[in-house]
Amino acid sequence: MSVRLNITMDEALYKRLKRELPPKRISSFIEAAVRSRIHPDRATLDAAYKAAAHEPWRRGLASEWSRTEVEDWPA
Repeated sequence: MSVRLNITMDEALYKRLKRELPPKRISSFIEAAVRSRIHPDRATLDAAYKAAAHEPWRRGLASEWSRTEVEDWPA
């Protein structure tokens, strides 16, 4: 569900957004920028980790790393 938001920004920055973005795309651009700057919540991370665990290529990669010798690695 989307919510309406009233924000304040520098006028020069707003003019640049209007000039560089297609019409009607400022909201989605700002949403994407904010989303990229904040950390995902625990539920989102848990869902992503569970989905990744079912990807076949990850299981193969995990099995390759399980055979890695670690005795000479620094502690």
